[in-house]
Amino acid sequence: MPATPPSVSFDPTRDLGVLRTPGSTYALRIGADGSPRHLYWGAPLDPDELAALPAADSPAASSFEADPAPDELAPQTGARFGPAGLQVRFADGTRGAQWTFAGHTVSGGELRLRLADRHYPLTADLCYRLRPGSDVIERWTELNHTGDEGSGPITVDRLDSACWTAPALPDHRLSHLVGGWNSEFQLHRDRLPVAETVLTSRRGLTSHHANPWLALDDGTATEEHGQVWSTALAWSGSWRITVHRDPVGRTTWTGGFGHEGLSWTLQPGETLHTPVFAGLHTTGGFGAASRAWHQHLRTAVLPEPDRDRPVAYNSWEATGFDVDLLGQVRLARLAARAGAELFVLDDGWFGARTSDRAGLGDWTPRPAAFPDGLRPLADEVHRLGMAFGLWVEPEMVNRDSDLFRAHPDWVVHTPTRDATELRNQLMLNFARPEVEAWAQHTLDHLVREHRVDWLKWDANRVVTEAGWPGHPDPDRLWIEHVRAVHRVMDRLRGDHPGLRIEACAGGGGRVDLAVLARTDQAWTSDNTDPVDRLAIQHGFSQLYPAQAMAAWVTDSPNVTTGRATPLRFRAHVAMAGALGLGGDLTHWSEQELAETADLVARYKEIRPLVQRGRQYRLTGPGGVTAVHHAAADGGEHAVLIWRPVTRFGHPAAELPLPALDPTARYLDLETGTTHAGALLVRRGIDPRLPAGDYASSLIRLRRTD
Repeated sequence: MPATPPSVSFDPTRDLGVLRTPGSTYALRIGADGSPRHLYWGAPLDPDELAALPAADSPAASSFEADPAPDELAPQTGARFGPAGLQVRFADGTRGAQWTFAGHTVSGGELRLRLADRHYPLTADLCYRLRPGSDVIERWTELNHTGDEGSGPITVDRLDSACWTAPALPDHRLSHLVGGWNSEFQLHRDRLPVAETVLTSRRGLTSHHANPWLALDDGTATEEHGQVWSTALAWSGSWRITVHRDPVGRTTWTGGFGHEGLSWTLQPGETLHTPVFAGLHTTGGFGAASRAWHQHLRTAVLPEPDRDRPVAYNSWEATGFDVDLLGQVRLARLAARAGAELFVLDDGWFGARTSDRAGLGDWTPRPAAFPDGLRPLADEVHRLGMAFGLWVEPEMVNRDSDLFRAHPDWVVHTPTRDATELRNQLMLNFARPEVEAWAQHTLDHLVREHRVDWLKWDANRVVTEAGWPGHPDPDRLWIEHVRAVHRVMDRLRGDHPGLRIEACAGGGGRVDLAVLARTDQAWTSDNTDPVDRLAIQHGFSQLYPAQAMAAWVTDSPNVTTGRATPLRFRAHVAMAGALGLGGDLTHWSEQELAETADLVARYKEIRPLVQRGRQYRLTGPGGVTAVHHAAADGGEHAVLIWRPVTRFGHPAAELPLPALDPTARYLDLETGTTHAGALLVRRGIDPRLPAGDYASSLIRLRRTD
């Protein structure tokens, strides 16, 4: 069946809502109790086929299972015994909502379903939005207290963005991302148990240890074949997604901001908005799902997606805290020779910052290191033809700082509990308006005064002893801090149209759709070892596009793992993302600097393919790993191939290239050989890996007809 253009409709005679994307159909129906119930999510169906679908029924229906139809947002009333996406308590102690369907609106690509509680002053809008050309469905919830001042507050113990439902399948497999600091984005595929599986962050950040993305399939999907249902939450703080597979074959999942144990107070006249929880369905396997996510980020999330992410040089691994003007100028001149387009001065430039024990919060240049401020360095970087970037960690403070001494009450704290220090620092409470205003003013001044083109926004600790003394609704900290960070980023970009921001949180601790809506890329991991990066980058690519993935070439042996690897291998791994340099160039030989310049130049030739092309993961990490980047029109192609370890008697096999047109012919730009597309698609191409461990290659193809 041909794909249909995106459309949103609601038929009040059938109480039927339908969202059609180019490659899928999503349908819901208002149940007899007034609650929107899931009906269908999968390959396109025509209107008659949809109308003929029966309401969901359970083969285990009985007096113990009287409410089988899955909810679009499950309340905690009725005979519902799975995870509730909405948990509320009214002033008289009553728990849960019971809905009356109060109408709908359709506007362009957006559908809103209005629900009203039958007894209490509470309404909810369940919101759905489609984007042109995208299979992604964006969903969120707006909860409204409609009472007058005398009606009392409503306590919200849980407010998820959406509940999703997969069809009955022979089996269920869950794909998700796990890890830790220096090992982020590790892809796990596990058989989904008949139980509740909770994916969560309780840290106040998106987390190194989990990411709010998942994919479900029946256990048979491959990279290029099979049905996949995938969702991602756009939130940069604590979050929770609960996947429920019941004994009779139904699988649902509900997710949103906050973790267990939190509650928020909704006052009369107030509305609580959730973040977007987006989802898509594909029949083209995990690769098609990733490419659909990448396209969605480029068209609906990332700022300036068509602008090249620059080749960056970052000074951290070269100098640590030992920074001064002359040393940074020397690095900048070497970076420019190597082809860098952006020079980023990292930690150590401000306040009393000669270690991680002091200075955070005092964002003025350290006089001993920069006696005339940062302008001389910025001017020299600009003279060399590069943009000037600056590392900041505005959400954090050291006790040994002028800011903390002046405003100790600004930190996140509980007065009767000892404060945990991580990396010798505490966290500022951006939910306080005066703290948000201070951050906005401070960063605005930095950018203006020092001609800053790029901010690397870091966050090297998580929330502990969360408290907001004196505030009537202290758990709002978990929401409002995140939203204030987003607002500051948004205003900085609005006030400085040329400014670009990189998200960082001790590596990949804050990477999600929400932070990428206001940043150009994310620092993927503090671990720059190229072998470890193959798995990190593989997991990252399940949701996020290569242009958002910062990847550096650093020193050998690697500072984290001690592993020694060739420069070519390190560069080829980093070329699969937004290439950067991070080693101590003052210790690199002239031969290494010349090779680096050549590799950077090669990257710039393929950058449009890597950063804006379609990505095909030809193999996963382990053995030979390969990624194919194809131009949208299919004319140009770049294939990056890596083999960390050589096994005697096991030469690298030819790699099939499914993205190519089997009826076309392709010129190999490295060898001058012309290949038949059918052979490259079905048999594959010789990876041309050199002998030995840590081998890599770059193959470029051009369609000739």
